[in-house]
Amino acid sequence: MSNLNTISESIRAAMIAKNAARDGAITRSRELIRHCAEGIRAIHRREWDIAETKLAAAQQGADDLRGGTTAYPDLYHSGYTQDALKEVVEAFCTNAIVRNLPLPSPTDLQVEESTYLNGLAEAATELRRFILDILRRENADMPEAERLLEWMDDIYDQLVTFDFPDAITGGLRRQTDVVRGVLERTRGDLTTTVQQQRLQAALRRAES
Repeated sequence: MSNLNTISESIRAAMIAKNAARDGAITRSRELIRHCAEGIRAIHRREWDIAETKLAAAQQGADDLRGGTTAYPDLYHSGYTQDALKEVVEAFCTNAIVRNLPLPSPTDLQVEESTYLNGLAEAATELRRFILDILRRENADMPEAERLLEWMDDIYDQLVTFDFPDAITGGLRRQTDVVRGVLERTRGDLTTTVQQQRLQAALRRAES
């Protein structure tokens, strides 16, 4: 009986420690997602100093999240942990693309390959917002809009080459379909704007 008690107490202690690690990971995941969302919002507003601060906080948060789950691989590979790290990829890749910086790699961001691809897909869809913001301006920067659209196109072209089971890619196929739909709508919006600009230019020439 004493041996059973010893075994039970040892198992209980291990589960208490793992439960505490799980609770910590969930809390850190939520904080990490918030930092990433605030960073992307700052990028949209072109508040670069704030964006850098939020991205630095996200990087530290990602380090803390990984550190807290090192002893528990199942917690590290859980949905809430990988979803938070996916947001990190989205934020850093969006920042790099919008600011014309080198695209960070999975190694740079210390994430799994499948997490990186899904985060990159979300970054591609995020670019639509930037393009629409450009198109709404009176003097739209069409070369910049076309540059961002080209990035969306290139990302999609790469994503469709990863034809592996969802268990390996983390559901990338569905995310790739989302990118395709967003890409086609954005291409249509950009084409319409270009045509309108050409028509307006032709009318101005006729009036003059």
